[in-house]
Amino acid sequence: MTDHPIFPDLAGASVFITGGGSGIGAALTEGFLQQGCRVALVQRSDATAFCDRMERKTGSRPLYLHCDISDVVALKAALAAAAEAHGPITVLVNNAANDQRQETLEIDEAFWDASMDINLKPYFFAAQAVIPGMQAAGGGAIVNMSSISYMMATYGYAPYIASNAAITGLTRTLAREFGPDRIRVNAVMPGMVLTERQLEKWVTPEDIAAHLERQCLKDTLKPDDMVGGVLFLASKASAGMTGQALVIDGGTVTTG
Repeated sequence: MTDHPIFPDLAGASVFITGGGSGIGAALTEGFLQQGCRVALVQRSDATAFCDRMERKTGSRPLYLHCDISDVVALKAALAAAAEAHGPITVLVNNAANDQRQETLEIDEAFWDASMDINLKPYFFAAQAVIPGMQAAGGGAIVNMSSISYMMATYGYAPYIASNAAITGLTRTLAREFGPDRIRVNAVMPGMVLTERQLEKWVTPEDIAAHLERQCLKDTLKPDDMVGGVLFLASKASAGMTGQALVIDGGTVTTG
């Protein structure tokens, strides 16, 4: 893993990451552990081996809580367990997502609902659950992982794209509502990040070549490339930022 700048204010922070044992989430977990944070993560698949590896590599063991985040009761229980173990959660990273492909004319209600249950609903209810603790602590940071997919007018996974557009809207309304409590809410919008899942399921060499043509920077993006931006938004280095969407895509889309 690439070394990242150290943000001293993050040392000892109670951090909760959904989907924190694989893909981008695994890189984020490692990044926060290297800051000296107390990290809890949830996901459906067993993350024990990953936690063993992180303990050997960083000297700190993340708290793995098995959880299906589409089950709001279970998600809230996991958040409560993390807060009991590590203290009130002051950094929440809503990361878990499922970009399952499906042709638009073949999508049924069950597929749509299942997509929203993973890609949008947990973002709201995780934030709802941690905000009171952040209020009591005098502030906190929520980072919502979105995607540039809805900005590119791409296709093939309409529910996922719609949920990422909604995540940006959710980020902005929560930032407005809870700014007076010094709770900052921002989004990170990755471009094409070559996780193991992407390479196994969707991305071909032709896809990569075509996407690199659109990027200003001609290097493929890895999960580790997302870490610095998330750490920045979680730390007081970004104390004046809220309600913003930070694009990390190698220069594929332009904003502002």
